[in-house]
Amino acid sequence: MSAMKPITGTFFEFEHGGEPEGKYYNHVMRAFTEDQWRAQVRETAEIGMDTLIILATAMPNPTRAYFPFDEMPYAEKIECKNALEAVMDEADKTGQEVYMAVGMYGTTDTVGNTTDPVIIETALRAMNRLYELYGHHKSFVGWYISDEWCIWDHFDERFISYINKISAHARTLGDNNRVILAPFGTYCLQADDVFAEQLTRLDCYAIAYQDEVGVQRMKMEELAWRYEKLAAAHEKAGRSKLWVDMEVFCFDEGNVYSSALCPAPWERIAEQLKAHSPYVEKVVIYSYQGLMTKPGSVARLGYPERAEQLYTDYVNWLKEQ
Repeated sequence: MSAMKPITGTFFEFEHGGEPEGKYYNHVMRAFTEDQWRAQVRETAEIGMDTLIILATAMPNPTRAYFPFDEMPYAEKIECKNALEAVMDEADKTGQEVYMAVGMYGTTDTVGNTTDPVIIETALRAMNRLYELYGHHKSFVGWYISDEWCIWDHFDERFISYINKISAHARTLGDNNRVILAPFGTYCLQADDVFAEQLTRLDCYAIAYQDEVGVQRMKMEELAWRYEKLAAAHEKAGRSKLWVDMEVFCFDEGNVYSSALCPAPWERIAEQLKAHSPYVEKVVIYSYQGLMTKPGSVARLGYPERAEQLYTDYVNWLKEQ
């Protein structure tokens, strides 16, 4: 049995917010039919991804939503007008769990989005609407905070306050109220006693720290000891689960954030898995979409040859376990 944990979750989006990064799949994804959205869900389930994390239910610049919401226009470039419902319904059938995104209802400034009282109230109303539309699905298990902060040494107390407010509101809506986070800054956070004490006050189910290998902030040789320290802090706090948000991408031209996302080679991803696996409970990735594609799929996305190669390499590894 391999010491590497399998990938059991992925982020899931309806369009990628960064146009240069989404060069190889945004135009295709926006034109997906309902059947193609459903196929994407099934394909993740087929290879053991039991968790889907909706990355965003809204985007700024221009303001748009991916669900019917009177306060925002529907994303006009998304041709399938019931894509989110299709994803939820298909996840019901596959037995997967879905975390619904809340956030990005103001601007690209995540600090402003999570501290401005007006934007926070919009987020709470959006949660009400999302729960009204999708809360009946058995796949709906909770919420993902789209407005992620960087952890500079420790959590900003304002971010803790926001998370706790969202969690408290989630509990008023129903029992399917887990809240998960995927903050960045893993390469510079200090998983010390101060950090552990903050974890005791952070009202969330799990934290999937971005490993930041794809964006070239984290050195491969740092991964194991950083997640080992995070594991110790979480054990000391005794509250939220420790997950990893593993980046399975690289940049087509090497220019971080300003060139297209492409699948990283399986050899690099295997090294990431080896480093994380002893310390985390769950491995989720950014992302199946556009970076892994089942050969022959009706919902092909991304750089075709490389996305199919990564899918094939990963599935071949799974079969050996």
